Amino acid sequence: MAEDTTTAQSPSNGISERLIAATVNLLATQGPGAVKARTVAAEAGMSSMVVYNYFGGVPELMNAVSDHGFEQIGAAFAEIGPSSDPVTDLFTMALTTLAYARANPHLYDAMFGLSTRATYRPSTDKGERRSGHSPAFTAAYAHVIAAAERLGDNGGLVVNDPLAAAGALWSSVHGYITLELANHFSDFDDPVRQVLLPMGVTLCIGLGADPESALASHEAALARVALP
Repeated sequence: MAEDTTTAQSPSNGISERLIAATVNLLATQGPGAVKARTVAAEAGMSSMVVYNYFGGVPELMNAVSDHGFEQIGAAFAEIGPSSDPVTDLFTMALTTLAYARANPHLYDAMFGLSTRATYRPSTDKGERRSGHSPAFTAAYAHVIAAAERLGDNGGLVVNDPLAAAGALWSSVHGYITLELANHFSDFDDPVRQVLLPMGVTLCIGLGADPESALASHEAALARVALP
């Protein structure tokens, strides 16, 4: 029998967290097509009305699931911490994000609003895509901006606009991840070394980095992250 969860919401009862965990599991095991109020509720051992009572509907639930993903990535970025080499820090963040996307491809899709299913795409109250605007995303992305600032402060690179530099780096990394998840790099033996790493080195050279030191910094990041 499904659990009775018709009582008033309480921040300490863990129901929201259980629904988020159930959704993450459904995404991992069955894909986005499985994410419906009744299937999420059944996965969590509850009645489907709980989804509406606690989130308002599936789009709002998916917003919370996306936030959960960004919180996890933000925590991983925080563990990386600033080092004496901001180039290594940034590429470590890139590889950490790639590892997360490989392990959670459908969740990554949800986090970045890539799905075309209207009932699945994260949205705002105005019906716009929400990815990139939530506090959870902002907190995670702040680590990228801070590392981009360090490129100019103590990395010896020319960074006139850290926000623009962070945006360029973020775009290159997530463009690569999107293509990799879609199997566009199947002809490469090691696409990370053959595509992602050279792309990062080239961007750093464009900001004034020495080619050899830029390559060494990227290689150091590869030694820090175990990719699945």
